[in-house]
Amino acid sequence: MPTADNGEAAGLRVVVLGGTGYLGRRIGEAFAADGALVHLVSRNPANDGPANDGGPGPRSVRMDLLTAGPRELTEFFGSVRPDVVVNAAGRVWRADEAEMTEGNADLVARVTESLAELPRGPRLIQLGTVHEYGAGTPGAGTSEDQEPAPVTPYGRTKLLGTRIVQRAAAEHGLDGVVLRLANVIGAGAPAGSLFGMVAAHLGEAARAESLGEKPDELRLPPLRAHRDGVGAHDAVDAVRAAATAPGADLRGQVVNIGRGEAVPVHALIHRMVELSGVDLPVVETAADQPVRTDAEWLQLDVSRALRLLGWQPRRTLDASLRDLLTVAAPVNGRK
Repeated sequence: MPTADNGEAAGLRVVVLGGTGYLGRRIGEAFAADGALVHLVSRNPANDGPANDGGPGPRSVRMDLLTAGPRELTEFFGSVRPDVVVNAAGRVWRADEAEMTEGNADLVARVTESLAELPRGPRLIQLGTVHEYGAGTPGAGTSEDQEPAPVTPYGRTKLLGTRIVQRAAAEHGLDGVVLRLANVIGAGAPAGSLFGMVAAHLGEAARAESLGEKPDELRLPPLRAHRDGVGAHDAVDAVRAAATAPGADLRGQVVNIGRGEAVPVHALIHRMVELSGVDLPVVETAADQPVRTDAEWLQLDVSRALRLLGWQPRRTLDASLRDLLTVAAPVNGRK
């Protein structure tokens, strides 16, 4: 079953928290293209982003979500009267566990508390992560029924957020669903992520080659892990599908969003180099590299997404890697 064309989103009032981030901005643009009235909420609206001027397209709302209290959030939601709230905000890069707890759990608690105050509650779509599960079983996909055992601060704090949404759904009838995303691959990936860092390095290497200089080798920690990676376009389509799926089926659910396959990370990195067309050695070494503590096998069972959302991945990994490289390095068109 292919992902449906979301004409049902036309006319919906949609709020995207973290609306100028990597995924938030894409989600807002997609809903606006569907004909929804979109508000992008962030502490620092992009300088080149849409203005909150009442014109067409997404509208920017300046709000520090880390400090906004329940009353400020309730007043904002009450003024907008959203049909859908997407929480794409959170902390992952350059933050300790306490800071991640503020962004990934405390904020979720304030949001759910505020939405419960509204006379007609919207659907809350919380963006979770595959890292909430912890180690998967090599050769198998992890289903939503597996008991999570996260091994990183990011996974632990995102799991706290998931449980807050589920508790609000059970105790207060919140129309909330958690989309547990695989590693998202696409243009503009954060520089703090492995794929974003590699893309940025390839961009610098391409510029060096164009000047007749020898690019620096790409030095990485040992790439032993296998990862499920979903294209950013597919992730956005999953959010769109969740916005209009029947509420009784989604309330309180966790839904995996991925490709349903685990690929060796070293193969993905070498494929990025190949697609970039840059002649660049990749050196895996533990020296001068941070020690990774996350699980070595992360693969999702995505059958629930097909059943509840009518969603399945459509982008190939090559297409998503090309998207990632588009803004960072030339792509040579190799197959």
